Amino acid sequence: MIERYTLAEMGKIWEDEFKYSTWLKIEILACEARAELKEIPSSDVEVIKKKAKFDVKKILEIEETTKHDVIAFLTNVAEYVGPESRHIHYGMTSSDILDTTLSYQMKSAGEILLNQLNQLKDILKRRALEHKKTICVGRSHGIHAEPTSMGLKFALWYEECKRNIVRLENAIETISVGQISGAVGTFEHLSPKVEEYVCVKMGLKPAPVSTQVIQRDRHAEFITTLSIIAAMLEKIAIEIRHLQRTEVLEAEEFFSKGQKGSSAMPHKRNPIVSERITGLARLVRANAMASIENVALWHERDISHSSVERVIVPDSCILLNYMLDLMIKLMDNLIIYPENMIKNLNITRGLVFSQTILLMLVNKGITREDAYKLVQTCAMDVWQDEKKNLKDELLANKKIMNLLSVKEIEEVFDNKKMLKNIDFIFERSVEKG
Repeated sequence: MIERYTLAEMGKIWEDEFKYSTWLKIEILACEARAELKEIPSSDVEVIKKKAKFDVKKILEIEETTKHDVIAFLTNVAEYVGPESRHIHYGMTSSDILDTTLSYQMKSAGEILLNQLNQLKDILKRRALEHKKTICVGRSHGIHAEPTSMGLKFALWYEECKRNIVRLENAIETISVGQISGAVGTFEHLSPKVEEYVCVKMGLKPAPVSTQVIQRDRHAEFITTLSIIAAMLEKIAIEIRHLQRTEVLEAEEFFSKGQKGSSAMPHKRNPIVSERITGLARLVRANAMASIENVALWHERDISHSSVERVIVPDSCILLNYMLDLMIKLMDNLIIYPENMIKNLNITRGLVFSQTILLMLVNKGITREDAYKLVQTCAMDVWQDEKKNLKDELLANKKIMNLLSVKEIEEVFDNKKMLKNIDFIFERSVEKG
């Protein structure tokens, strides 16, 4: 049974309730730290912890007047706390709670995505092993090249998924920093020990140097990592779309009972999941570009990044969460048609073995150029006449037959021989773990 995170679980991270709850937690932790430093009475902190709460609707109403979200939040909390609220936000700036909270949200979202990537990796490994020796034609430029295996396609995606897991782990580590350092990051009115206390409690590390904001190269690394992951999903989706074409039909998305493919044509079974993934990847990529443009801010800070991040950070996380869920289901239930793979492999009537013949001729002592000309002459005849096949053309070519025996040519046309090193590839990849 595959465990899945729902969109609702990811969505909660980006709701106002979660955001304000995290703001309040940070503010209370800062008060706790100051109490430990004997800067404020512990009894006042207990009052704050007991009384502090907020009302999302009220905050938004206050913000209509203040035009400042953090001030609106602090005003609302103070209404519940009373006189002891004077300790809340002491020596802090808005970005101390905004940026520390955003880091916490991105870390939390990243961990959900990481879990999904590991699920996808396990499915790709299983499908790779399942179809290790399922022969299909390899294509370059969309044209038949040489035989490969469907298992190798899955193995390729498995390896890329592993790389993306490492990328995301690194990106989560990079973004897992907080700051409680005051107006321009100098701790002018607050001890650095407060920052350390808050960050430890939040599962973050203090940013070694900050201005009034945590530097946006961290956020750009996270969002661009999500875009690379989205690109991998798009890569897989495009392959499935091609393989599901009617004239190919080597693989197909699962089509559930009662599902409809077209309002006009009852026969349609369309690769809608793959197409959806392909389209959504464009959005994640666009967000990555915006995140890079957020890196350069004026002096110690401006807020040109803020409005952008309110869109691109939650959207990118939610989009990728949805895309990964789609891909997990798609790969888990992907239908494979081995018979059609063999049928398609034989469409070019032996042309996929042209390189094997070429190299056999080279091994007989003739130049590569001469060997190429001999094989290409036979191959072009096969391309131009659908009644011909490469083996017959080779057998009919006197120059080739002067170099090769009938038995040698017969032995060339064996699909399995071209996959003799599949085990080696799997041993250093999928079976290695």
